[in-house]
Amino acid sequence: MKAIQVARVGGPEVLTLVDLPIPEPKPNETVVQIKAAGVNFIDVYFREGRYPAPLPFIIGQEAAGIVIATGSEVTNVRLGERVAYAGVLGCYAQYAAVPHDRLVTIPDQLDFNQAAAAMLQGMTAHYLSHSTYPIKQGETALIHAAAGGVGLLLVQMCKLLGARVLATAGSEEKAQLARDAGADEVIIYSRQDFETETKRLTESKGVDVVYDGVGKTTFEKDLNVLRPRGYLVLFGGASGAVPPFDLLKLTQKGSLYVTRPSLAHYIATREELEQRSTDVMQMIIRGDLKLKIYKTYQLAEAQQAHRDLEGRKTTGKLVLTTGFQP
Repeated sequence: MKAIQVARVGGPEVLTLVDLPIPEPKPNETVVQIKAAGVNFIDVYFREGRYPAPLPFIIGQEAAGIVIATGSEVTNVRLGERVAYAGVLGCYAQYAAVPHDRLVTIPDQLDFNQAAAAMLQGMTAHYLSHSTYPIKQGETALIHAAAGGVGLLLVQMCKLLGARVLATAGSEEKAQLARDAGADEVIIYSRQDFETETKRLTESKGVDVVYDGVGKTTFEKDLNVLRPRGYLVLFGGASGAVPPFDLLKLTQKGSLYVTRPSLAHYIATREELEQRSTDVMQMIIRGDLKLKIYKTYQLAEAQQAHRDLEGRKTTGKLVLTTGFQP
């Protein structure tokens, strides 16, 4: 099989197309013929070594495909079933061995690209808005990078829950995408200071929650735009890691809360994985949640996909296809 392997950490150039044996399933695993794999910022963190993994490794955390082999202990999926998963390393490949309890069935109404685009970012938007800070009717959220993959889904989910959404974006084109997703106000941070604008838009009261996947460049100002006892939900670091800071600042700025969640802890049980994935997929089927797949790349184009993602050239979701016909 073809796969994208990382033998040393670094920039996009370390993503190498290699030939490897098709994996054999362990007793608790299934082998999935991958049709589509999602491209996510967590892949960049693994590639850079920010999230360590034993070298060499196949990169990727999210995919959809067909079950072609099962281990002796597998009872919940059958051969030929269409499945998707997230949070298991190794999906930039034509085949992957996946623990059977991490697989969910793809509804007939969704194709492989949609399923691959929905799992990691869709469930991330879901846990952020429904669990980490369950936003309520009438509350106000600030969502950074609102035209990105998670951002567009998070804007939609917060609006479905009745919130007012302030969004940031890097250009007028991206701002329009955020508006189309339902954002009430969009701050174009390339020409406006989001702290000043957020205070103006909230009459200096501050927002209830900031959902921030950007990190280093936004963190300090995030603390300044929260209401007293507000929540900063830092779920990513697209601009880099947040430097150490004195917790006393949280007191001084209004007894604030800061959390750094991960999807893995919000789908840790089989019950929660099924509930979240079902909720997200049903939202898409009903038309409540609209996916925006920006571009599909061939597996061999993984380097370019990463360059585009990191270069802020993209909106919505990037998907790798493996060459197998759906």
